[in-house]
Amino acid sequence: MTRASETPADATAGPTGPRRARTDRATPAAPRRARTDRAAAGGGAPDGRAGRGARLLAPVADRGNALHPGAWWLWALGLAVAASRTTNPLLLGLIVGVAGYVVAARRTDAPWARSYGAFVKLGLFVVALRIVFSVVLGSPLPGTHELFTLPELPLPEWAQGIRIGGRVTAEQLLFALYDGLKLAALLICVGAANALANPARLLKSLPGALYEAGVAVVVAMTFAPNLVADVVRLRTARRLRGRPTGGVRAVLQIGLPVLEGALERSVAVAASMDARGYGRTAQVPPAVRRTTNVLTLGGLLGVCAGSYGLLAAQGAGYGLPLLAAGLLAAVAGLRLGGRRSVRTRYRPDRFGPRSCLVAASGIAVAVLMIRANAYAPEALHPGFVPLTAPELPLWPALSVLPGLLPAVVAPVPPAREEPPA
Repeated sequence: MTRASETPADATAGPTGPRRARTDRATPAAPRRARTDRAAAGGGAPDGRAGRGARLLAPVADRGNALHPGAWWLWALGLAVAASRTTNPLLLGLIVGVAGYVVAARRTDAPWARSYGAFVKLGLFVVALRIVFSVVLGSPLPGTHELFTLPELPLPEWAQGIRIGGRVTAEQLLFALYDGLKLAALLICVGAANALANPARLLKSLPGALYEAGVAVVVAMTFAPNLVADVVRLRTARRLRGRPTGGVRAVLQIGLPVLEGALERSVAVAASMDARGYGRTAQVPPAVRRTTNVLTLGGLLGVCAGSYGLLAAQGAGYGLPLLAAGLLAAVAGLRLGGRRSVRTRYRPDRFGPRSCLVAASGIAVAVLMIRANAYAPEALHPGFVPLTAPELPLWPALSVLPGLLPAVVAPVPPAREEPPA
């Protein structure tokens, strides 16, 4: 009927002569299959947008659907609260495994994302240090399984209760191990938040009243990731030059460039803050300032008293109302305090549905683990006198599994494009 339908694809002509066939008709099967494989493996559609069907739960991360950094911190703090409610090494290992899996699945290539390994090593160091302190300083715990005896240092009478050396029992070491594992799990959960949340975006999301304090906190949080990145970069450079990367001499030679880089970064941060007008505030009436201080301070006191009421057995009646009133007063004070800030926000981050799911998963783990202390306290705190092997309780273990939800619903970081073979 029409001539357009009769024209061959390879015979179309243009102003400069015959044109080649359309690329979507002449695309080889291998590139098409590669695009399909990338979409199925987590890359979404070829244009960077989320695919349909199986890709609906985890689209490719971009500026429009990036997760709110506060959601990552709420998720990590929920896991940390769960870790603080138990000394069972199996449950602590499960919490660390959940945090590590989510970090491995949703970590980007940013410098702060490389700090997770440093936090894991720091946690192992804390465990070893706790055991060493228990061996050297002793423990008042009773124990019948004596392992060895150290020379005991005699102390004066005013140092009663302190012992250096003496007998070391298996019960004492087991108690130190459980205590150290709990501290290590807390550090690893904080390291997971450092590796997943963008500190600059977290600073931008803070209320205006907390901007000055937030800058100090963000600079402190980015110190460790940048320090780790500098050490890795310098070790790689020394290895490429054929120089040793281990030993005291290598550490001393690496430390000076690291300190120099930290100093240069501090000067650059100070210059950028001055260029952006940091510290400039708007004129606010004295009555508003006094009202802000009263609301903020009273709200924080109400939150502390309400939290204590919820944790104590006698304060169940007034804990929740006092906590709610304190939160409302603190939010009102922060809103009034934000009037002093003259800064503006460009494209502020929004707490979307995926951010709510990620934050809710961490809160759910914390609530379920707190609830588990009521019906399974022996399983969450295994005994060490007499020596007993810890068991993995079923329901507390299932309470940790909601922490895996971010590995399913959080946007997938864009994968690196590998060069063709």
